[in-house]
Amino acid sequence: MGCTFSGLNALYDAVNGGADVWINENRFRIVRQLGEGGFAYVYLVKEVVTDSSASAGGGGSGLAKKVKDTSHLSDDGTYAMKKVLIQNNEQLELVREEIRVSSLFSHSNLLPLLDHAIIAVKTNQEGSWNHEAYLLFPVHLDGTLLDNSKFMKAKKEFFSTSDVLQIFRQLCAGLKHMHSLDPPYAHNDVKPGNILLTRRKGQPPLAILMDFGSARPARRQIRSRSDALKLQEWASEHCSAPFRAPELWDCPSHADIDERSDIWSLGCTLYAIMYGVSPFEYALGESGGSLQLAIVNAQVKWPAGPNPPYPEALHKFVTWMLQPQAAVRPCIDDIIIHVDKLISKFSQ
Repeated sequence: MGCTFSGLNALYDAVNGGADVWINENRFRIVRQLGEGGFAYVYLVKEVVTDSSASAGGGGSGLAKKVKDTSHLSDDGTYAMKKVLIQNNEQLELVREEIRVSSLFSHSNLLPLLDHAIIAVKTNQEGSWNHEAYLLFPVHLDGTLLDNSKFMKAKKEFFSTSDVLQIFRQLCAGLKHMHSLDPPYAHNDVKPGNILLTRRKGQPPLAILMDFGSARPARRQIRSRSDALKLQEWASEHCSAPFRAPELWDCPSHADIDERSDIWSLGCTLYAIMYGVSPFEYALGESGGSLQLAIVNAQVKWPAGPNPPYPEALHKFVTWMLQPQAAVRPCIDDIIIHVDKLISKFSQ
């Protein structure tokens, strides 16, 4: 999980105002910061191709020799780099788990991890070390579905019915890949902020699901009150509240949790592709309103949308996914069959 000494040296250069970072044998120049949150920062970086990497082949890119699927390589050498400041061993294990889990997936609608390095950094306290992680991904500069929704809301714009279904279909394809693994994996944090959109001329936007920091084997047996409370506590830290399934808010002492918790989040996300918010965020603005109560009772409110409005079939589709009892909720294969029918009916 470590990196070369050159990576360590470059880290100090970056901290002290230098513009270059090494991730293992490859060097990247920081172009600008794209975002931040918690202990993580995301930068736009450009690969610096040295004479030695150019003479070694691989199209002049050292990264080309490391990446399994060369379709993920950038034409202009630009990538997104996530830098995570790690304060303790628990955070270090979480980052290592995110790296391990990310390496399990290979699908065009799931964001691939291209390379990574975890570096030990000496702190001001004598004999004390912290860590920093550098994770390299393909870059998608059109932002997230959340970014796009905010921009569109300000202009009172909506996705067409066709684009809504095509974006959603791509998310389903990515999730199906995760749910089809042995054992199946749940993403556990499907939401607009974790979906990258790339707008394409004459085509629906490309949708890519990212951030596998909360992804875990989907199937968990709950056999005691203690198990249930542990799951609820874990979910409160890893699953965004407005998109969190009812069984993760109020878990019975005897339950079998599975990948259908993602289906609930997927239903919330389909609503958000249409209307820009979770179907339950209204509860946050109501006096005495309770987000948990609205979710557990599946109290969906339909706002004013585009003119003409979205077909009633889309509302029914959302409601089908938002069934409080996970046991009667559809699985991803059912969802895909249904969305394909809707695409053939409503896409021009």
